[in-house]
Amino acid sequence: MSEIIGFVGMSHSPFATLLPPGAEGEPGAHFLADARRVAATVTELRPDAVVVIGPDHFHANFYDQMPPFVLGVEAATGFGDFGSTAGPLPVASGPAWAIRDGLADAGFDVSLSYALTVDHGVVQSYEMATGGIGVPLVPLVLNTAAPPLPSLARCVALGRALGAAVRRSPDAGRVVVVASGGLSHWLPSNDPRDPSVVGERRDSLIHGRQDARAFAAVREPRVRAMAGNPDAPVNADWDRWFLRQLYTLDLDPIVALGHDKLEEEAGSGGHEVRTWLVGHAAAGLPLVWDSYEPVPEWITGMAIGTTFPVG
Repeated sequence: MSEIIGFVGMSHSPFATLLPPGAEGEPGAHFLADARRVAATVTELRPDAVVVIGPDHFHANFYDQMPPFVLGVEAATGFGDFGSTAGPLPVASGPAWAIRDGLADAGFDVSLSYALTVDHGVVQSYEMATGGIGVPLVPLVLNTAAPPLPSLARCVALGRALGAAVRRSPDAGRVVVVASGGLSHWLPSNDPRDPSVVGERRDSLIHGRQDARAFAAVREPRVRAMAGNPDAPVNADWDRWFLRQLYTLDLDPIVALGHDKLEEEAGSGGHEVRTWLVGHAAAGLPLVWDSYEPVPEWITGMAIGTTFPVG
């Protein structure tokens, strides 16, 4: 049987790679230094596989057909957006199929991909937490943009089923679970029902699969233009409250927020905390260490939480 030896929750941000700090003390330096400490600890743990739970930012999944959960079971390719690794990634196919079977037994009919494209929402935290792309991964993509948004309770249930499936896997070995998602941040709407989402932008959210590279080429300069915005809000008090909840195994206070209260407190980008809920519930262990840096210039507060000590 296999075991989960640790959990890492980590924010991702395009600007962690696009605008790295030039010196100690500059925005983001604290977060990146702590990310390196996490990678060193994960290396010492010698995992055989890492399960990475993260969102897609309209590089692979679009509203022509949008699943709430997608599991990669054979091949995965990094899209290469915002400085994340492009090209083939090593997939732990045996454990991935064991997870698929375990989730199905628990009543989760996740979508499957034999050739999954993953963007910085998976790849950046995978690289940062493991120090590269050498450890085989099982990628699990959650939709966090607009319906079909899974409920917070459903995410906790998925996490518990995921943890049980990993532990029952005959060949996963020593597994680290990584959850990749921002905490509080406010983003432009990506909901095709929103009356402000019109014209070419709405069409790209629905039909972008026809030429994802062309869509990204239009979208990414807009994201880059958001860099350095001193008015980009974060809710640091809420972020710290969320992290404190993860120091326990009681996720009910978070689940009780529901969709609307979560968005009110943490913004539209705050829906990415669903990845943290899945990972935390899968590990079944409380956090023992966290690091937080509110960096409005990067659009989001940058947070790390782990279930193992980081020296």
